[in-house]
Amino acid sequence: MPRSGMNGVDFEINVDFRRLKADRLARAKRSMKDKGLSALVCYDFDNIRYITGTHIGEWNRNKMNRYCILIEGVEQPFLFDPAAPSKRKRVDWLDVDHIMPAVGSMRGSIPEDAGMVQKVADQISRYLKEYGATDKVGMDIVDVPLIRALEAENIEIVDGQQAMLDARIIKTDDEIQLLKQSAAMVDAAYYDLAKALRPGILENELVAIANYKLYSWGAELVEFVNSISGERGNPHSHTFTNRMIRPGELIYFDIGNTYNGYKTCYYRTFSCGVPNSAQRDAYDKALKWIRESEAQIKAGNTTADVAAKWPSATDLGFKNEEEAFLLQFAHGIGLGLWEKPIISRLFSLESPFELKEGMVFALETWCPAADGSGSARIEEEVVVTKDGCERITKFPSDEITSCGLPGCQFL
Repeated sequence: MPRSGMNGVDFEINVDFRRLKADRLARAKRSMKDKGLSALVCYDFDNIRYITGTHIGEWNRNKMNRYCILIEGVEQPFLFDPAAPSKRKRVDWLDVDHIMPAVGSMRGSIPEDAGMVQKVADQISRYLKEYGATDKVGMDIVDVPLIRALEAENIEIVDGQQAMLDARIIKTDDEIQLLKQSAAMVDAAYYDLAKALRPGILENELVAIANYKLYSWGAELVEFVNSISGERGNPHSHTFTNRMIRPGELIYFDIGNTYNGYKTCYYRTFSCGVPNSAQRDAYDKALKWIRESEAQIKAGNTTADVAAKWPSATDLGFKNEEEAFLLQFAHGIGLGLWEKPIISRLFSLESPFELKEGMVFALETWCPAADGSGSARIEEEVVVTKDGCERITKFPSDEITSCGLPGCQFL
């Protein structure tokens, strides 16, 4: 569990945010150098946060007007931010001349003849040319017109996403503590969902409860709460509706919480009433698959060792692994919801990737009940250790949590 409280105190160790920022920047620099890049230009919000330790709110994530530049040999990154005046007052780990305003083309919504794309290209190329960093400039995500404009400035643009994914693949101790804190919030949200689950409640009402609790505890973002009941669980619907919960149904949730940037992806399955034999059988299968794959999570093993413990898509009644891609699945998790490496029978058996200490994964399994009353879905987040893994999702998962009717665990 997290070492200390959700907020820092002066008498116990907790997350050291200055160390966190310094460690992340050092890893980004090292990865950039390992890839032979002269600079990185990042528009991905998670990469900007990893490099600069700054954030502006999720409202700006898809506007493509906020970016940073990391240049080989330059100590601090350059941040281009729509709230530059605020950042200059509240961010003391970047010099004020490393924080500039950003407008951009707003994904093309500013009229083309305003010349904003060229203005940004001129701005980026000016910094790159000043420091002699025009060859092999990595970019993560970007509008096509900006790439063309930079190429016209004789800037060689290459893939920079892999450099950042590699930098982020091993989590620091501070990152792991934040991931544990984020998971702890969802542990508690599941208790409130279990208390509320009963016949007659709507899927979206349960979503509202989870959002309320998580934001009350300090969530920065609740990216999603999937609430899926009864027949909507097979095939997996991957979202919620206003469907009413009925007695005898299975309900599963997936909660994407974000705390200080660090995310969860965390499923649990519940029953409205005492689960029947078909429901218990489905859950036992999903649990077996997740525990067996979890046992393969240790340094030196590979993603193939994990994927080999899952049933094939055809075993589950699907045509191919593409159709079943998200059902028996694992992914790295950190500042991003899906980080490197992804694990799936679609490719991991043929293209294994070595697991290393400090990686953090979310493992997911799914199994439908034979009587059509729903499906079982389980997800655990684990930290790779030298000899195995540490599970950081703590709400009970060894059996279905029954709710809402006489004889249940929660009434």
